[in-house]
Amino acid sequence: MALRKLPRHLTWLESFAAAVETGTLEGAAQHLGVARSVVSEHLRALEDAVTGGESLIERGPGKRFKLTPRGERLYAASQAPLHALDLKRLQDSASLEPGLRLGLNPTLSSVLLEPLAAEMARRGIKLEASFSGAFDLVRQVQTRQLDLALGFTPLPPHRGVEPELLAHLPFVVLASPHSALAERFAARRRLKVKDLAGQAFVDWLRDDPYGGANSARFAGAGIRVAEVARVESFLQLYPALRAYKAVAIAPDLRRLAPFPKDILAWELAEEDPQPVDVVALAPSGGSSPEARACLAFLKRRLR
Repeated sequence: MALRKLPRHLTWLESFAAAVETGTLEGAAQHLGVARSVVSEHLRALEDAVTGGESLIERGPGKRFKLTPRGERLYAASQAPLHALDLKRLQDSASLEPGLRLGLNPTLSSVLLEPLAAEMARRGIKLEASFSGAFDLVRQVQTRQLDLALGFTPLPPHRGVEPELLAHLPFVVLASPHSALAERFAARRRLKVKDLAGQAFVDWLRDDPYGGANSARFAGAGIRVAEVARVESFLQLYPALRAYKAVAIAPDLRRLAPFPKDILAWELAEEDPQPVDVVALAPSGGSSPEARACLAFLKRRLR
């Protein structure tokens, strides 16, 4: 079997990271087991490919290097997994153009991305948006692939990540207008868990914490529901409710965006309510100006 070789830009990046971490071309060459001239050649090639020839490192006191502003951004980005470091991403990372790499979970992407994009466009900030599950969002912030991520609690452990609370959201019962629940309780404002007994129910996926919470709710109330579907986000919830004429327990998103007009909603009355939090995640050590602008907008919107 033939040995795989790194793409050229990753070989250049390896020399750049070694030079930064050892402080000298000589140290990088010794670490990599190559001649000093090879490291120097790799640095020039990386600068030509990523910044159009602008310097990434410059001489500091003595013979040690210090990073230029572009070099600082590129070195932070170099900590990401290799499969994420295509040449275009490196170019974007080293750019001094105002930009925001924003990650959202699928539900928040569906309700917040449009107003956020409009705000970033108004400010002239280039937006690179993606959506992922909670574990991927935390990992991408930890490795500085994202400047900011937006998600729901609970979250996995997040060393190297600074969380900031944006909003508390209580839970509600949602239902198709053609469900048995709608026919029975349309005039009510609040429902208890026991009111869902026997209903066709759309739950969250097994590895989603809300699914576990719903199981605990039903066990505590001594009831059973007829699970007809499982979903991962609100992008899938509304179609499932309509198709199965079913009900669900979900975070109340009305502070973020209205529910569809045909979906009924009741407050969920619980003795020990457990609200879900909307949180922002940024790499430890300080947010970028673009991330701070995004957060300020979100705080105004969710106030």
